[in-house]
Amino acid sequence: MDDITKNIIIQMLDTAKSEGADAAEATLVRNKGVGVEVRLGKFESVEHAEDFQIGLRVFTGQQSASISTGKVDTDAVRALCQRAVAMARLAPADPYARLASKEEQAVELPDLELYDPTEFTAETLTEMALKCEESALGIEGITNSEGASAGQSTAEIAIATSTGFTGEYERSSFSISAAVIAEKDGRMETDYDFSSTVYAEDLIDAEKIGASAGQRTISRVGARSASTGQFPVIFDSRVSKSLTGHFASAVNGASVARGSSFLKDKMGQKIASKYITLTDDPLRHRGLGSRRFDGETLPVKKQHLIENGVLQSWLLDLASAAQLGLMPTGNASRSLSSPPSPGTSNCFIENGTVSLEDLIADIKDGFLVTEFIGSSVSLTTGDYSRGASGFWIENGEIAYPVTEATIAGNLKEMFFELTPANDIDLRFSTSAPSIRVDGMMVAGG
Repeated sequence: MDDITKNIIIQMLDTAKSEGADAAEATLVRNKGVGVEVRLGKFESVEHAEDFQIGLRVFTGQQSASISTGKVDTDAVRALCQRAVAMARLAPADPYARLASKEEQAVELPDLELYDPTEFTAETLTEMALKCEESALGIEGITNSEGASAGQSTAEIAIATSTGFTGEYERSSFSISAAVIAEKDGRMETDYDFSSTVYAEDLIDAEKIGASAGQRTISRVGARSASTGQFPVIFDSRVSKSLTGHFASAVNGASVARGSSFLKDKMGQKIASKYITLTDDPLRHRGLGSRRFDGETLPVKKQHLIENGVLQSWLLDLASAAQLGLMPTGNASRSLSSPPSPGTSNCFIENGTVSLEDLIADIKDGFLVTEFIGSSVSLTTGDYSRGASGFWIENGEIAYPVTEATIAGNLKEMFFELTPANDIDLRFSTSAPSIRVDGMMVAGG
């Protein structure tokens, strides 16, 4: 942490205390980045962005408030502190919200390789995007482009509390993407691919991303309606991470404390098939969701939320843990202007032991979903309905592309019918392998 950053945070804490706060937490985020867009072989735009934001959470007794600003001069900081304290005094009392104590705070902050100092010029990013799009347009049958982009960004995050914590880290990200169009018989299809990483050297080659985007698009040409009835449905690894998200939402401690999760009474019980293990790992090196400490300055750890189908743990911050009479799990997430809430880091359903081809092989009629359109999912009742497109399966093989279908079921039953493949892609902060769900309702468009 440089002296400027350190002085701003110290000033925020001291001023908040002098304005009447009993406790305070100051956060600073400095972002900068550059991104370019191209289309049909021509440069379209470049965007340079840089901002500096500070956030403050204050407590007056059991009342608290969170506020943020982009102004960091002395007068602005004082005004921010005054508003925060005034807001806290008007807020309802919350007996569960608090700062982490000195004893609870993270002490050793692991090096997780979250920052790559590589800097690409706008010209280099433009070349990458052009290569990506050119590769996509080179796939036979591609007729147009929605464009390609490449970019990089860095963020510096620092946090300090009146209870004695000071911590910081930098993180970087690099990305490239392309989306193209194919047309047949007056009907257009589009698809995309992308790569997003913490380190530049881990980016997938631009030409490979472009070729994949083109091939994905061509595979959708000639799409038909799905059959209607009850069939096995396979969630391709591209979309199966949505199931990871549903699991994570259902074990979120805030939802459990409110009684709004259908798993609220299921701790220690079997809630999914024996093949399902759900893991949250904030300590993954170069992970998009990795972090050195959580949003409340607590230490973080890898943990199994579900193991072999049995519910093992909730995602808990300090407040939800207190409401449930449990210990926090180091899963607090937060923004600058809102209080913490439980969240995931790198959350994933672990690999199974069979291939995607094995999941497909014994299906006489079924649906391989590769894209979702819209969503109606209730985490209170488990009711599930989503628009989908992908490919119809006949006699163990991909038969033809499918569009405008609907799949439906209930998560409480679906969870017990999950069979994961072994093709997980851990590039994302939320991920899963391809997953088969037997006995879902499918309706053609």
